[in-house]
Amino acid sequence: MTLPLIVVLEGNSIALPLPRPAHPHEWRVYPETSPDEVVSRLREAEVAVINKAKLTAGVLAQLPALRMISVSATGTDNVDLAACRERGIVVTNVAGYADESVTEHALALIFALRRNLIGYVADVRAGLWAAAPSFSLSHRPVRDIAGETLAIIGRGALGEALARRAAALGMKILYAERKGAAQARPGYTPFEDALARADIVSLHCPLDASTRGLIGEAELARMKPDAILINTARGAIVDEAALASALKTGLLAGAATDVLSEEPPRSPNPLLAADIPNLIITPHMAWTSQGALQRLVEATIRHVDAFLDGAPLNRVA
Repeated sequence: MTLPLIVVLEGNSIALPLPRPAHPHEWRVYPETSPDEVVSRLREAEVAVINKAKLTAGVLAQLPALRMISVSATGTDNVDLAACRERGIVVTNVAGYADESVTEHALALIFALRRNLIGYVADVRAGLWAAAPSFSLSHRPVRDIAGETLAIIGRGALGEALARRAAALGMKILYAERKGAAQARPGYTPFEDALARADIVSLHCPLDASTRGLIGEAELARMKPDAILINTARGAIVDEAALASALKTGLLAGAATDVLSEEPPRSPNPLLAADIPNLIITPHMAWTSQGALQRLVEATIRHVDAFLDGAPLNRVA
């Protein structure tokens, strides 16, 4: 009997080794895979395990043996799901594994901006505290988050997890309705109103055709000038040039993002300019707590086993 070939394209993308499936199989792991290596490495595979590798319709058309894609992430914008459905390829993702990790990171970014932590750390290192005339250095504005209004865009598991934690800290929660919706559903605030009322806007929606460029010049202008924007979702949800301009001109008080439109940022990105104030960028690591990684690798392989046993779990296609 020929054993199903399982190919892992990005073994190094997760800081924990993937366990082997229990179902009999042949196993190949590649630490990294460039775009031009994807087809040759998956040509004989029945199951592909990926993280951020792109599987477009053109790539999938060259993989007649492929029956299943296990995405070791929640987002699946790197896979052409419509093409998978047409070809009968099962696609699974891992939902909920990083609820704690991502929402704690979002809160850390909120605290860092509202307490002006990055600026004060730089001041101390530059000797400003040592030269201060008083015991305290307090020239940068600091705000409490208790009582502030948090608008959450994306009411999935991550959005609701953030809402629970933020409410416990005394914040007021708004869930933004979809942009352009004719009317707001119960429990939601019209998109434009949510932006205008928020002290903090946090993005937790997937990247698709409806959310690409969702936050642009007009949306940033609608926000309060003392508001901040947090993005732990996908970089392309935000018009990065518009955000850079809003921060430099004082249209927005601050922003923090764990994601960029190109990762890693090989090409010039307006948010990486040295003269942008009140901006924190972390390198897409909000999801990487030890607990989240353990849940991720276990679920990724559990989905492979379930598929090979004829009962797929957590299908998105």
